[in-house]
Amino acid sequence: MSGQGTGTRGRRLLRSAPGYLIGAACLAWVFHDVELGPMLDAARTMRWGFVALAIGFDVLSYVVQGVRWKLLLMPVGKLSWLDATQAVYAGLFANEILPMRAGEVLRGYVVGQRLHLSLPAVIPSMIVERLFDGVWLAIALGVAATVAPLPPDLLRAGDVLGLTIVVASGLFLFVALRKPSTARHGTNHVSAGSTSRVTRWIAEVRAGCQQIGLRPGTYLALTLSLAILICQMLAFWLVMIAYRLDFAFWIGAVVLIIVRFGTLVPGAPADVGTYQFFCVLGLTLFGVGKTQATGFAVVVFLVLTVPLWAIGAVAVSRTGAGLMLRARRN
Repeated sequence: MSGQGTGTRGRRLLRSAPGYLIGAACLAWVFHDVELGPMLDAARTMRWGFVALAIGFDVLSYVVQGVRWKLLLMPVGKLSWLDATQAVYAGLFANEILPMRAGEVLRGYVVGQRLHLSLPAVIPSMIVERLFDGVWLAIALGVAATVAPLPPDLLRAGDVLGLTIVVASGLFLFVALRKPSTARHGTNHVSAGSTSRVTRWIAEVRAGCQQIGLRPGTYLALTLSLAILICQMLAFWLVMIAYRLDFAFWIGAVVLIIVRFGTLVPGAPADVGTYQFFCVLGLTLFGVGKTQATGFAVVVFLVLTVPLWAIGAVAVSRTGAGLMLRARRN
């Protein structure tokens, strides 16, 4: 049994290794040729009032995400915005300590336990969340490309995301508007004896998308997705002001969009390395020196992550997700 456990941990480590290696390589580039003294001096002159405002907007973005999730879950169960927000924070905390965005599974599990639902019944709401996030991120990148000299690779990545969003949106509309088939198995049930588990999961996810549909709550969730992005932009920009990078809001928004695109692919826990790399890359596009950009990349990461760790740890304890986290780590 011990050997089997060791083998399982070895396979998990092997799957996670690329993310850790990429993160390490990014950090090596970020801190290469950086002058530590000036970087620390800049951190000592922080405007802490703006830091507090930044943390407030960042927390607000996750509260809004909780409200959005509550709206998307309404067809399958009634969940309070507070419970939804706690599950969001529990998932974010898991993402900070586990690679490959394992927190997405954790938050779905937490909500499933609260609503007495299987994970496939919760997944459709999470798929729609990511679809809405992708819609606004793609639009934001398109706007950013008209006002800033974005790297060609980033623009190509934006084209890929835009195409993916169009296809995913079309698929969602096709499934959501299609009338459920009730001829043999009913709307939400598939015969367990004649189909595989994967087939049943797909059927549950399809039924969940049909339940979400194009209700008024769905349109409101789409609007809240824009509000989430704006709150995150404000939080990021306010840390820039706190760090005495007195740029206009739109520059902070563009740099955040670059960071968001750069960290779309799951990597090391908390996106360590890739977050700093794309933050420095974005700032240097606007003439910020590498030492100052690296200092800001470290500061903004800590300012927006440490409160997440604190609130997330409380959320994990309150939602009972600790056992699942420990099992996942082992």
